[in-house]
Amino acid sequence: MNSPLTFLYDPLSLFFLGVILIVAIPSLVYSIGYFKGSHKGAKAIEGEFLTLAFVSSMALVVTVNNAFIFLVAWELMSLTSYFLVLFERENERSVRAGTIYIIMTHIGTAFLITAFLIMYRQAGSFDLLAIKAACLTMPAQLKDIVFIFLLIGFGTKAGIVPLHVWLPYAHPQAPSPVSSLMSGVMIKTAIYGMARFIIDILGVGAPWWGLLVLVLAAVSSLVGVIYALMEHDIKKLLAYHSVENIGIILFGVGACLFFLSMKMNVLAVFALIAGLYHLVNHAIFKGLLFLCAGSVYKATGTRDIEKLGGLIHNMPQTAAYFLLGALAISAIPPLNGFVSEWLTFQVFFAGAVQGTNGIKVFWGLCAAALAFTSGLAAACFVKAFGITFLGLPRSRQAQDAKEVSSSMRFGMLFLSLLVVIFGLAAVPIIRLLTRVSGSVCGIDTGAMSFGINNFVIVTPVFEKGIYLSTPLIALSLLAIISIAGGAFYLFLRHRPLAVNKTWDCGYYKLSARHEYTATAFSKPFRIAFSFFLMPYRKTQKIRDSFYHVKSLIYETHTTPVFKKYMYIPMINSAINIARFLRRLQPGSIHLYIAYIFVTAVALIIFRGHF
Repeated sequence: MNSPLTFLYDPLSLFFLGVILIVAIPSLVYSIGYFKGSHKGAKAIEGEFLTLAFVSSMALVVTVNNAFIFLVAWELMSLTSYFLVLFERENERSVRAGTIYIIMTHIGTAFLITAFLIMYRQAGSFDLLAIKAACLTMPAQLKDIVFIFLLIGFGTKAGIVPLHVWLPYAHPQAPSPVSSLMSGVMIKTAIYGMARFIIDILGVGAPWWGLLVLVLAAVSSLVGVIYALMEHDIKKLLAYHSVENIGIILFGVGACLFFLSMKMNVLAVFALIAGLYHLVNHAIFKGLLFLCAGSVYKATGTRDIEKLGGLIHNMPQTAAYFLLGALAISAIPPLNGFVSEWLTFQVFFAGAVQGTNGIKVFWGLCAAALAFTSGLAAACFVKAFGITFLGLPRSRQAQDAKEVSSSMRFGMLFLSLLVVIFGLAAVPIIRLLTRVSGSVCGIDTGAMSFGINNFVIVTPVFEKGIYLSTPLIALSLLAIISIAGGAFYLFLRHRPLAVNKTWDCGYYKLSARHEYTATAFSKPFRIAFSFFLMPYRKTQKIRDSFYHVKSLIYETHTTPVFKKYMYIPMINSAINIARFLRRLQPGSIHLYIAYIFVTAVALIIFRGHF
């Protein structure tokens, strides 16, 4: 009898295995210094063991060739990550985050099990190749149902809005190297599931499949970045940006599904290239940012950026790495985040050029959503970097912070180098992704070429005259900086340098209390999006007399829309149903005998009727 444990070594599996290793290696090295000191003895060993088990389970998810074993590996990944979220078990927030996470992940798993059982019924086997062959003859209506179940199941793990509710709770509570893995890699296994089971195995579907994914992508990207702008917890801010970037990745996946349904094979391949490129880019720069956030927490003991400030003086290397990650996630050229977002824009423009009137407008709206998201992301990281690292320290912890250990700095340095490399080496990476994308879509990409001129210039094949060269951009920036520096040295070096204090509006001494706060920075956005955020505030004045206010307490909050209007009503309904059903079990033996009698009579009537 053949063993069900067989492995895939096709381009898609190898690509995702590479993504896992890219983030896992620096995160594991980083964890050596992170767990040292604060977690001693058995606790540190537990953290390292769970992290290794977590990485191994993710590698198993993306390589197994059997749907049943896939579910087992998926559950192992969920359980190990759950225990890592609960790593600080004495913290009530960790317990709450773990509970929300395990409930949501098992809801998603339930939908996956249902979809897999439907496919098993069609194929008579859990082997992926057998299921793929059976899906060729699957009725269209049944295919639609399986697609919806797979989208919900994988979308829950990916953090698609409105299934994202667990993500901002779980990611901040896990240890930072684990947060790097969860945000950088784990949620990407859901994208692997979509590529493997929807595009590769389920096959071409109706055009509305791709349109639905594109709408969810636009909503997720906008909702994620808006909530991130309101956050002052640095890890929670990064968690919401994971929701945003999953939306950007899904732009490529959704466009691929739509183009496949319209027989536009070249555009389908190109769209998936854009999505996969942003997937690996997000894994790199988000992994870097979570490691930087962990370094800040390790050095200061707080994640509240309102209590930080001035860290660039005490933690210059961490500040430099965070700035590089912030520039990448804000799509600043020539770094990696810019390349994949540029490719995604080209997908939208190509769709508009080759589409009909109605679809032209749709692609335009997608491009507008992505542009708006990118602008808000840049604003958010101006806040995150500026309030955290610049200015004066706002607390004793920030004032006394010191640079982290060498193993932690190595993890950040490794990912920082990849941020630059994956930006400058766009052509060879796109050529590699062309083979991966063609393998998933079942399209021969031998005649397709998205790179020209010796690994320097990227150009979409559908539109001549559009090209991108990140090495040339980098050289241009270096030339501008060199010219500006040379001019400064030649013409201004002999001018006397005057050093004065900042103008203080008449105050005799400026302090950290006079600095711009994160709350003040986000206020214009809070007002602009008040229709969605529904902000409210609390004020409390403590007076010495009617005319003299001794102190003022001011709090502002936003309404968690999905939690308040979606999840809490669902939870309350479930509790009410449970309370009603509890009446059916009062403990009376006579009532239980009556249930048996009524059931037996009903079965007799039913059998006699049919």
